[in-house]
Amino acid sequence: MPDPNGFLRYDRRLPARRPVPVRIMDWREVYPPAGEELIREQATRCMDCGIPFCHDGCPLGNRIPDWNDLVRTGNWDAAVESLHATNNFPEFTGRLCPAPCEAACVLGLGGQQPVTIKQVEVEIADAAVARGGLRPQPVPAPTGRSVAVVGSGPAGLAAAQQLARAGHAVTVYERDDALGGLLRYGIPDFKLEKRHVDQRLAQLAAEGVRFRTGVEVGVDVTAEQLRAEHDAVLLACGALQGRDTPETPGRALRGVHQAMAHLVAANRVVAAAGEGKPALATLPDGTPIDAAGRHVVIIGGGDTAADCLGVAHRQGAAGVHQLDLYPEPPADRDAERDPWPTWPWVLRSYPAHEEGGERVFAVAVQEFVDDGTGQVRAVRIAEVTVEKVDGRRIVTALPGSEREIPADLVLLAIGFEGTEEQPLLGQFGVARNGRGAVDARPDWQTGADGVFVAGDMHRGASLIVWAIAEGRAAAAAIHAYLGGAGTLPAPVDPARQPLAAR
Repeated sequence: MPDPNGFLRYDRRLPARRPVPVRIMDWREVYPPAGEELIREQATRCMDCGIPFCHDGCPLGNRIPDWNDLVRTGNWDAAVESLHATNNFPEFTGRLCPAPCEAACVLGLGGQQPVTIKQVEVEIADAAVARGGLRPQPVPAPTGRSVAVVGSGPAGLAAAQQLARAGHAVTVYERDDALGGLLRYGIPDFKLEKRHVDQRLAQLAAEGVRFRTGVEVGVDVTAEQLRAEHDAVLLACGALQGRDTPETPGRALRGVHQAMAHLVAANRVVAAAGEGKPALATLPDGTPIDAAGRHVVIIGGGDTAADCLGVAHRQGAAGVHQLDLYPEPPADRDAERDPWPTWPWVLRSYPAHEEGGERVFAVAVQEFVDDGTGQVRAVRIAEVTVEKVDGRRIVTALPGSEREIPADLVLLAIGFEGTEEQPLLGQFGVARNGRGAVDARPDWQTGADGVFVAGDMHRGASLIVWAIAEGRAAAAAIHAYLGGAGTLPAPVDPARQPLAAR
């Protein structure tokens, strides 16, 4: 029986972050372990409400009140089992998900602070490692059926694990030199140290999943070859086509780059340092993309922009400005705009923001300014208003509001336009839709029989919980397609959307 008064006895509390002057000198995670006393106290705040709306906030269907109460009573082994019943990789989601489950916590309806669901989750996940590691699950008798998974991000890995545990032979194809997708080269180590990825990959390998890195499907191996070798194919290539602004004067100047180029280069340097190898932050053609000593301007207000901000601090930027097209959000939920339990539009400050830099709201870049040699030296911005007219965004610059901000390095973190146009699409006979994603039928198949799609490649750039949920659901569909015995969990269908007010 949960403690019905826990939320009255304890306030919401998170572990103290590592001090800013210390943490910007390395790439280790910002948060230290919470400690058992703190996390049990926070789990006690969960009142196991009759209708837990946190379930609706999370597409994975995590049994949040169940494992909160198991932590409260000190039953950690059962908490680990309950958490893994719905989530293949809670150590990833607990660190990276913005926690729509917390926005849907019933305590928010009563004016209280929500339960620290995300922190409890990550502590349970870490407890699984501390209490004996991520033990491989016994694989049943092989089914004799084979599946190719293209892409080793969270969607692809979740599907691979589910299918391998059902007895299918699974091979994951990854075009990069290392596995993990955005977890490996997109997310900085101060949010997710790569040892967590490596531990999980070791578990998958022990469960029989085969990995082939440095293999680009459609180039190094054709779709025809893949279909000849496997009984089904899952496309989980992500949504890495960065949104650009080619119409802005000066876009072609040196020093103006997509944000992901900066993050990938920085991650490669950190990875090389961990292996004792020297490396510089450069683009594939050798162009430097390091913030050290530079005035950096980051365009965009989301997670990717905040990741670039934290990287710039650790690389030793001379100064950083982060520009947001929209006005500064309110500190608290506007119940008329975003009624509980939907995801609210509020000001979200990430750990990187307390490390330095300046946020500038309601502005848009009018020009990237040339220093006379083809290198950017500044951005010219103007204050703007943004309106929605017939579903279209209308941005209007305010006359007389223009000014320049010095910039040696400009990073575009303005979103993604879907999956990349790549040879495998045509070879498999699938096409991108108007959103740059790949459509799926109700059984997760694309227009090509036996070829399935999941994750950001299907949904567009989204949250890690949606990627894992779609990977699990697609695995269930593939299992059924192959005639597998029984059923696998399918937390979402292809048409499922986040909780929203209608």
